[in-house]
Amino acid sequence: MKLSEKRSSMLHGVLLMALFSCAAFYIGGMNWVKALSLSPMVVGIILGMVYANSLRNNLPETWVPGISFCSKRILRLGIILYGFKLSFQDVMAVGGAAIVVDSIIVVCTIAFGVLIGRLLRMDRDIALLTSCGSAICGAAAVMGVDGAIRPKPYKTAVAVATVVIFGTVSMFIYPMLYRVGIFELSADEMGIFTGSTIHEVAHVVGAGNAMGTAVSDTAIIVKMIRVMMLVPVLFVIAFFAAKDAVARPDGEKCKCKINIPWFAVLFLVVIAFNSCGWLPEPVISSINTLDTFLLTMAMTALGAETSIDKFKKAGSKPFVLSAILYCWLLFGGYALAKYIVPVLG
Repeated sequence: MKLSEKRSSMLHGVLLMALFSCAAFYIGGMNWVKALSLSPMVVGIILGMVYANSLRNNLPETWVPGISFCSKRILRLGIILYGFKLSFQDVMAVGGAAIVVDSIIVVCTIAFGVLIGRLLRMDRDIALLTSCGSAICGAAAVMGVDGAIRPKPYKTAVAVATVVIFGTVSMFIYPMLYRVGIFELSADEMGIFTGSTIHEVAHVVGAGNAMGTAVSDTAIIVKMIRVMMLVPVLFVIAFFAAKDAVARPDGEKCKCKINIPWFAVLFLVVIAFNSCGWLPEPVISSINTLDTFLLTMAMTALGAETSIDKFKKAGSKPFVLSAILYCWLLFGGYALAKYIVPVLG
């Protein structure tokens, strides 16, 4: 196939994902979808999975490179632009207590997840992706780690599905338990608890709004700090991935070259640039809309490479792992908010 034909075929796949993303934005704008706080990204992966299990076999195989391009290159670009949602001023606004709690949650959740994954004899990539999604920022974290370790697309889709499910559950459970008094926390403590333990940014916004402005404002800032922690996590993952021994035919072992996740570096650079406040708010808003669209394309592409057979191949263990981590986030996060935050206060 000529180079021009390859580019044309790739463009077909990219345009197909863009079309699905437009549909995801339209569906995501419906009132009942907004009520569930389901972002266009989540809608996109659902549409992609519907496509993978229905029309995929009826379309030219030459379109596949375009779909892969969306799930890899466009994904990294989306993660970089995600930095325009954050600023270092957010960190200063909530103080040291939130940073300490976020750090404990992120480190312990990933460590517990990897350990439990080994005990369950899970696929290592799925266990790591699920753990990072639970620890940091749901689907965005899963996609960030995907860019660092480059697993098979279906593994990423499985991890995204699990964190979205439990994030959605949290969005309804947290406000209910707070209103009835089971969560005996002040507004600031509840905000730190919510922002440091609920998976998705959209779910934090939904749960926070249901509990009032005093809780919501703190929860969103704490969540944004947690998102920033994706950068050091990606570097640590890249380091350990490079140290994995690779067996040679002669029985010797060698170490892989460290694959620096440059998109994570650029993500941090964008946050620093955004912190300077040089761009007007309308421009930032437009960039954020574009970024959501690009991430929706990437999520749709991941879904398009995930069939039901691959979910069956993954089995129930990813959901078991997510459930265990969810219990840790719920009870461990509550204990941190109730007993550690007042001390650090």
